[in-house]
Amino acid sequence: MKPETLGFFKKVYNVARQIPFGRVTSYGAIAKYLGAAKSARIVGYALNGSHGKDIPAHRVVNRKGLLTGKHHFEGTNLMQQLLENEGIEIIDNQIQNLESIFWDPAKYLE
Repeated sequence: MKPETLGFFKKVYNVARQIPFGRVTSYGAIAKYLGAAKSARIVGYALNGSHGKDIPAHRVVNRKGLLTGKHHFEGTNLMQQLLENEGIEIIDNQIQNLESIFWDPAKYLE
């Protein structure tokens, strides 16, 4: 992996670590915050490699609130279970009331 890619992954992890309990953000919001608006997929790749690194990757969903990354977690419904343990309601793999729990790194981080 290229050094610049590793650097980007570290930046993604730093943002993800700051997502508060009970809140979610999107791959695109993290990419945009990091100045790489068209790199949402790369954010997903980074988070896929974050397991075991104490990063709350389960709090990152697609822009519509869908649990698109759930197949990267151990077990069938681990991502959903982790979110529900934080009080987040999910129906048919989609977060309910996304607007009220959405955390935008551009608003909360400097």
